[in-house]
Amino acid sequence: MTTALAAQVERKPLLSHRQILTILAGLMVGMFLASLDQTIVSTSIRTIADDLDGLSLQAWVTTAYLITSTLTTPLYGKLSDLYGRKPLFLTAITIFMVGSVACTFSESMFQLAGFRALQGLGAGGLLSLAMTILGDIVSPRQRAKYQGYLVAVFATSSVLGPLIGGFLAGQSEILGITGWRWVFLVNVPIGAIALVIVAKVLNLPHQSRNARVDWPGAVALALGLVPLLLVAEQGRTWGWTSPAALTCFGIGVVGMALFLYVEHRYGDDALLPLRSFRIRAFGVGTAGILLVGMGMFGGMAALPLYLQIVKGTTPTQAGLLILPMVLGMMSMSIFSGRVISRTGQLKMWPVLGVGLMLVGLLLIAGIGVDTPLSLTAIYMLIFGWGLGCSMQPMTLTMQNALPARDMGVATASATFFRQMGGTVGTAVFLSILFGTAPERINAAFRAAAGNPAFQAALADPAVQADPVDQSVLSALASGTAGRMSLTDTSFLNHLDSRLALPFLQGYSSAMSLTFLCGTAVLVVGLATVVMLPRVALRQVSGLEAQQAQLEDEARLAALPVTEVSAVPEVPVAELPMAQVRVAEVPVTGVPVAEVPVVAEAAIPAQAGTPELAHWDQLRDRLLGELVPDLDGALAKLAAAERARDGARTARRTLDAHAGALAEARRGLRRHGLTDAQIDELLELSPTEVTRAS
Repeated sequence: MTTALAAQVERKPLLSHRQILTILAGLMVGMFLASLDQTIVSTSIRTIADDLDGLSLQAWVTTAYLITSTLTTPLYGKLSDLYGRKPLFLTAITIFMVGSVACTFSESMFQLAGFRALQGLGAGGLLSLAMTILGDIVSPRQRAKYQGYLVAVFATSSVLGPLIGGFLAGQSEILGITGWRWVFLVNVPIGAIALVIVAKVLNLPHQSRNARVDWPGAVALALGLVPLLLVAEQGRTWGWTSPAALTCFGIGVVGMALFLYVEHRYGDDALLPLRSFRIRAFGVGTAGILLVGMGMFGGMAALPLYLQIVKGTTPTQAGLLILPMVLGMMSMSIFSGRVISRTGQLKMWPVLGVGLMLVGLLLIAGIGVDTPLSLTAIYMLIFGWGLGCSMQPMTLTMQNALPARDMGVATASATFFRQMGGTVGTAVFLSILFGTAPERINAAFRAAAGNPAFQAALADPAVQADPVDQSVLSALASGTAGRMSLTDTSFLNHLDSRLALPFLQGYSSAMSLTFLCGTAVLVVGLATVVMLPRVALRQVSGLEAQQAQLEDEARLAALPVTEVSAVPEVPVAELPMAQVRVAEVPVTGVPVAEVPVVAEAAIPAQAGTPELAHWDQLRDRLLGELVPDLDGALAKLAAAERARDGARTARRTLDAHAGALAEARRGLRRHGLTDAQIDELLELSPTEVTRAS
């Protein structure tokens, strides 16, 4: 056993640096495919809606994609844990490409929404599986060396997306095909490259698992999520208390209750195992990432509107003006990752990150019509710094909290709850924005009534003769000026600047309120991430941890069971495991037959036995101590207890088993436990501690 453990410590990494970079290339292309698509479509959706005569239906295109991509994210994570990453990643790329081609044939907004839903079925696996595979091949401590490449993908797509989307949407035809249809066709060559690279280089070992697929849970999740996401996106249009909205709320609540019931019944085979939330690092991390997602997407949804409406920029220009936030996120993500790799300290970064987001969003809440873009860029940079040092460490915390074999579930859960937070945040904050804008605009017009410049504009013959200005004058006379700009703000670009100013001031005031609501959510998020426990990062990759766990289980199975023929078998009900204490075994002078020990063969492994209850207690203690790689730690703990029980059976075998116990204790220390925690978990007496030391 000593030799085996020593071999484990000295084992070389499964993959070289060059092999990791080769696999990373395939992951980067897959992530680029999904991230570029989002930025291109968001830039060109207005042109697409105009061409398909469905401007009022463009929200359905976004909603359809959001629903399917969010719904399939946890399913991809669970299935990849069971059947391997490669087939699921290839499937996601293929579905995404098929959906992209289908989108180019859309003849109506309803068709486009359906094809975007098909695209979303693939997109749900692209980002989460890429992060999962990175966790498989790189240890948490070394991940900073490689995460910069992935961050660069997002930065590149953020720059290229608005430019490509604006260019393609602005062309009437390219090679005989309508310009905006190339927004989706551009995904085909990128997806083909991703398929070739992933099929060739992503050859990772996978240990198949005999487990049930939680299809009932997936159906229940769909029943709960689809109506809730639908009302989140459409509630502002329908009205939050309309019959359609209330029906969606009711169906969603019933569906989520059914989902929780199914997950409870499926146990460890569940789509989102409920036992995971008993782990403090995972449970608190989930709540934190949900709240931070709300604040993040809430702020990011309103910023482009500020730049386009208040500052009068085009969608392409607005996308480029947000680059300071992207650069801040990229630079801080790389910096924090390298510090984490060097020090192994993780907890401070989510706290620092959410704090920076809070400060940045609070500063953004103070911007107005006359705020220079350079100052806004600085505020966005601070907000981006907060994103960079919070999101990745929080995902890393959730990955590290679960066993390596559940890497897919952990990563997909982080992505899923971030998307849910973003969806809720966007819906709530945009509702606040457009709900308060009319009154804020009317208040701005009332305040402008005493302004000489505004009065001069009202009396200006040129203003009275202009058709666009006339519509505003008519709205002012009827008191409906605040509502005339909610559906289409393009008239502001042609309006007299003196009449446009109250509109801009009203919108800016409503946006400031929206940003302040986002800061309130981030305050709660900061209080949540402060409760994250300190965790010890694994020194091995997910694949290496799984391999070590399999070897531990094999060594445990190979350990001989000590048979004590002189000891009478005592019924389990009469002698629970807690009665067996090493302190009860005198060091000298007592024959082995007089020691009250239960032979292992005498305790059947049936439900409800004290042995299983004992193991449940040990598992709960380990969960409470937030042990990284729980299954690996449990395997080493099992080996330690087997050795301990053997040491108690007879004095003649005490020295041999004490040596094995010492080796196992060192293994538990490598998993992040302190000596005091190990001694408490194993219930070691002072004599045993001395021998094992």
